[in-house]
Amino acid sequence: MAQQSLQEVHSSVVTDNKKNTFRKLLSFMGPAFVISVGYMDPGNWATDLEGGSHFGYQLLWVLLMSNLMALLLQMLSARLGVVKQRDLAQASRESYPPFVNTILYIFAEIAIAACDLAEVIGMAIGLHLLFGIPMLYGVCLTIFDTFLLLFLMNRGIKKMEAFIIGLIAIIGGAFILEMIFSHPQIGALSRGFIPKIVDTDALYIAIGIIGATVMPHNLYLHSSLVQTRQIESTPKSIRQALKFNFIDSAIALNLAFFVNAALLILAAAAFHSRGYFQVTEIQDAYQLLSPLLGTKWASVLFAVALIAAGQSSTITGTIAGQIIMEGHLHVKMKPWIRRLITRALAIVPAFGCIVYFGENSTGKLLILSQVVLSLQLGFAIIPLIHFVSDKYKMGEFVIGPWLKIGAWFIAAIIIALNIKLVIAELIKWINQMHPAILSEFFAIGVAASAGVLLLYLIVHPLLRIRQKA
Repeated sequence: MAQQSLQEVHSSVVTDNKKNTFRKLLSFMGPAFVISVGYMDPGNWATDLEGGSHFGYQLLWVLLMSNLMALLLQMLSARLGVVKQRDLAQASRESYPPFVNTILYIFAEIAIAACDLAEVIGMAIGLHLLFGIPMLYGVCLTIFDTFLLLFLMNRGIKKMEAFIIGLIAIIGGAFILEMIFSHPQIGALSRGFIPKIVDTDALYIAIGIIGATVMPHNLYLHSSLVQTRQIESTPKSIRQALKFNFIDSAIALNLAFFVNAALLILAAAAFHSRGYFQVTEIQDAYQLLSPLLGTKWASVLFAVALIAAGQSSTITGTIAGQIIMEGHLHVKMKPWIRRLITRALAIVPAFGCIVYFGENSTGKLLILSQVVLSLQLGFAIIPLIHFVSDKYKMGEFVIGPWLKIGAWFIAAIIIALNIKLVIAELIKWINQMHPAILSEFFAIGVAASAGVLLLYLIVHPLLRIRQKA
């Protein structure tokens, strides 16, 4: 028998004993809220702050577009989990040759490391700002998230989801008050939803926003968490589960969009409108908010929301790391060992970055982590689209033509933006490192290899059909 995804909580939530539709819907609510914290994690804060302070309200449309992308992709991820009872990592291991699966695993781990780097640093920054705890100590304290996660998971998946929803309520409440304090300009805010890219700097931030919003590890996570709901394997039950999971996703991701939009609007109203165009560090935002908005609560609420975002995101990042390791490698470890390994993969790089680059560079590290996430997106999205488009795998629940076109359109946008970013960054890097010929060849080789892998993932179904013929 195949190993179940998140075996300790698989099918642990009963959904069939509910007396009415509303109660049944409530039994399915939760997975998307856990997912949504990845869309409002500290990595988003860095990109939203820089986008709002530098360009005002002009990149709000990028957030809206990213949210629509996220909703469609998370819906596909949930569909894979509900219909096939397989998460994205498991499906990749079963569908691709071992060598390709190993590379996909490595890329997924890099994405988890980049995500966790942002979350651990964000959590440490929040603790430093609110309680004066040194950054390095704050990073080390995040190891206790592992034990909190073990406690919550042992109490049941619904308890963990309730804890996460509570943290989301804190974040949302904080930003509602921040909006009241900042008095945004409604006219300029409305115009921010009109698509417009001003320059290459805006493109870099826009890609960072996409990377911070549509996160690859969430695609793995969602396809696993929906399997915690116990459903019958009948078409009627599966169809109902898909409907309820869509409602769950729509509500949760729109709440995440509100938080991201509120953060960008806050930066535009508090900083850009007052001539502070280069607020890229979370620490700077914290210091400036109270004097600019005229209340000490502006900074306090900002730090509280940051800690809540970091805490909730580190929990979900750790679970995603477990899913990726188990699914791609088919390894079996005790849960606490797996989670300690995943947490160490985040703490060690964060600790090293702070020691080497200093605490003042954390804002740039956060934005870089989100760009890395965006670069990895194609390697998660393309397999996902192929899996849910495969009639042999999905049967009557295969996605329709219009949904397939929309998914491939999103994948094309993300890949095209990433290619443009990679070329620009390679040119910049080569110009700076001109004497280092070997470094140039290495960077170009890595980029070319990634391009070949993307091409392989796109044409893989055609190759498989040809092999069968």
